[in-house]
Amino acid sequence: MACETEKWLIFHLFLLVASYMRRSCVHGESPQVPCVFIFSDSISDNGNNNNLVTQAKANYKPYGIDFPPTGQLGRFTNGLTTIDSITKLLGFEKFIPPNANTSGADILKGVNYASGSAGIRDESGIQLGERIPLRSQIENHKIIVSEIVNKLGSVSEANKYLNKCLYYMNIGSDDYINNYFMPEIYPTSRIYNPEQFAEVLINQYSLEILDLHNIGARKFILVGLGLLGCTPNAIAKSGNNGSCVESQNAAPFIFSQKLKSLVDKFNAELHDSKFIFVNFTAGPVQSTPAFTVINAPCCPTREDGMCVPDSVPCPNRDDYVFYDEFHPTEAFNNFSALASYDSSVSPDSTYPMDIKQLAQYSI
Repeated sequence: MACETEKWLIFHLFLLVASYMRRSCVHGESPQVPCVFIFSDSISDNGNNNNLVTQAKANYKPYGIDFPPTGQLGRFTNGLTTIDSITKLLGFEKFIPPNANTSGADILKGVNYASGSAGIRDESGIQLGERIPLRSQIENHKIIVSEIVNKLGSVSEANKYLNKCLYYMNIGSDDYINNYFMPEIYPTSRIYNPEQFAEVLINQYSLEILDLHNIGARKFILVGLGLLGCTPNAIAKSGNNGSCVESQNAAPFIFSQKLKSLVDKFNAELHDSKFIFVNFTAGPVQSTPAFTVINAPCCPTREDGMCVPDSVPCPNRDDYVFYDEFHPTEAFNNFSALASYDSSVSPDSTYPMDIKQLAQYSI
């Protein structure tokens, strides 16, 4: 009976994802919001790092091998990222383009500023090479906003437009993986205990968010950190016999709790805006039997945890949570997107409302 129940759950979840994707791709229907702006790291990067001098780039096979229609390199997964799937659910026919190669009218649909290995702190990820930290992503956005002002004719018209857009912010993992958890390179873990470091990050993050608010952002999606101690990389380095590294789960959990509190604070103080918190550690994806391989990468990996160039990944990619040692598969990303978009799928994944409700929310 238990086995039959698990099969039904897997089938039901796949039907949900497929149904939403079909509905969101009906031609002729307008997207639920005019544009989406994305501030993030490798979890959302879709090509901004391709021409940077860095190890943190995914512009080679087997990355993107399942991306429609012929594979698009630059995403740190086999196909769609979570934000790709979210924008499809919102009704966008085309994916939000990377800042590195967007121009013209494209900017009115939004821009993806995400950069692999980028953090809230400027120095995070520096050992990997060039990256575009959050502060620089926001400076890039200010340039785009000035272009939107020119296209729409005035600051007031641009603000009316931008007030309706979604601002997706999923960043902070590299402040731990490529900073706090690397005491041999970074001093932060010797300067701050986990509580203090989370507070430092949140304080800086809040200033960056307020900067965006000052240039028209009103609808914010703030994404908490995942179980960083459960990545294949963390497990392999720990020698825990396949078990998660709890200390590397506990520290970012403090950050996520403070981020949720920041959502409450901003919602109470900024009455012209709406903030939601997305919790990627509470959704059904973490426990669903749809994913049978949760602590190993799908592709052969090199020493830094990225896929070996031109290697052959696992054929059963939909069974895996992780594509390489850090980044999820498209299948996991699709489930994460659906849980973020529709709270009926996973009531604990979003707070105080889901992305679908935020898109409909009147500012």
